[in-house]
Amino acid sequence: MKDPKDEKGIHTDFINRMTYGEYLHLEPLLSSQNRLSGHHDEMLFIIIHQVSELWMKLILHELNASIEAIEKGELSMAFKMLARVSKIQSQIIEAWDVLSTLTPSEYVQFRDKLGQASGFQSHQYRMIEFALGYKTTHVLEIYKKDPDLHRKLTEALHKPSIYDVSIKALSAAGLPIPNETLNRDVTVTYKGDGAVETAWLEVYRSPEAYWDLYELAEKLIDIEDWLQQWRFRHMKTVERIIGFKKGTGGSSGVTYLKKVLDHRFFPELWDIRTKL
Repeated sequence: MKDPKDEKGIHTDFINRMTYGEYLHLEPLLSSQNRLSGHHDEMLFIIIHQVSELWMKLILHELNASIEAIEKGELSMAFKMLARVSKIQSQIIEAWDVLSTLTPSEYVQFRDKLGQASGFQSHQYRMIEFALGYKTTHVLEIYKKDPDLHRKLTEALHKPSIYDVSIKALSAAGLPIPNETLNRDVTVTYKGDGAVETAWLEVYRSPEAYWDLYELAEKLIDIEDWLQQWRFRHMKTVERIIGFKKGTGGSSGVTYLKKVLDHRFFPELWDIRTKL
């Protein structure tokens, strides 16, 4: 292997130049892992959750931009962003494999230090759910402690989801969608519509005629598929570490996580597979 000192042109004088660490703000980033216990494995627990939050920040960045692109009819731009979301999701799923190296005996040594803090309170995860169309107003109570954060979540609640704008894209392509569906209250979780199912069936039966919509549908299915895999790995990791104990945030833990596995964000896209 070539010694770096033999490489010509390497910059070494950074007295008046920005460094890699400065660009990434590594000092505050790497100083944010503050254990509340003296237990070795708390560092793992903190870093896994911080890394997941960073990935979720990027997911929201891509999802929100893709919603704007679909609203403008720029579906091809949205495809690249949604494909990236799926790749990010695969990274978050693999994080559970790392966390599952934490044993019940190790976790119990510092679990009480968490108090009522829980991943259930992740505001970014809630915003991802909102962006995908799962709107739950009662969770906003959690964030009243921080007015700015509460306002941000309230604004996200009132924005159309990626499925709302995708249904409007169906209508823009000439497929019949009822006005009450196109103009529905976007703060309410979408439950499904027969006309939307018929429209997606037409797209899948004639993909050449509706290629962009066909590709959009498959990108949405990818995202929901990966999200459900993430939820399953979350549930099994929690079961592996704490069994059926209550979560630190007060949820029923594994029982709650099993229930959310039944929720579907894009119901018609799953139902049509049986009817094709």
